[in-house]
Amino acid sequence: MVGLPTPAQAASYTSSSNPILFVHGWNSSASTWDTMISRFQANGWPSSHLRAFSYNTSQSNATTAQTVSQEVDKLLAATGATKVDIITHSMGGLSSRYYLKNLASRGKVDRWVSLGGPNHGTSSANTCFSTACVEMRVGSTFLNTLNSGDETPGAFTYGTWWSSCDGVINPADSTVLSGANNTKTACVSHLSLTTDATIYGQVRDYVNP
Repeated sequence: MVGLPTPAQAASYTSSSNPILFVHGWNSSASTWDTMISRFQANGWPSSHLRAFSYNTSQSNATTAQTVSQEVDKLLAATGATKVDIITHSMGGLSSRYYLKNLASRGKVDRWVSLGGPNHGTSSANTCFSTACVEMRVGSTFLNTLNSGDETPGAFTYGTWWSSCDGVINPADSTVLSGANNTKTACVSHLSLTTDATIYGQVRDYVNP
């Protein structure tokens, strides 16, 4: 683990904490984040600073990136903040990375988190055929372009969490990005990455150092 606070340094909300945008994965919805959002609220984050949204998970991740851009701007406008943090699960990491690489102003986002993201593809996507699924396949044109050059571009801080027991992201270490703070978790399933209490604590402290 790189750059993670010790338990004694566990972070809670302060006036300098960034609002958080949550981006769910394929065939899912904003409800993915119910547990994590409730935990952030318990640690002092106002509900107005925690924004999850649903989107069409069949469309291209490049199209979803436009929605991510709009949601970032909405959250900044609603809170008066200057930057947001972005926490993603699974395929949500791809649209948000596309946003960071191609659309984002460097001043709008501070920290980005990928929980079990198929950043280098997953064989699980070989059995579904929507545009987004094709983009998640190992060696896809979309991923080759997204990962070309610097995998963590811009003035943003990148963090990934991955589990050897993921079961959906194959290979499991597909999530790891060069230049990111990459954390291997305990043996938890793909969906449990969003609900595991230990991972929550690590992510909370990562976005609120």
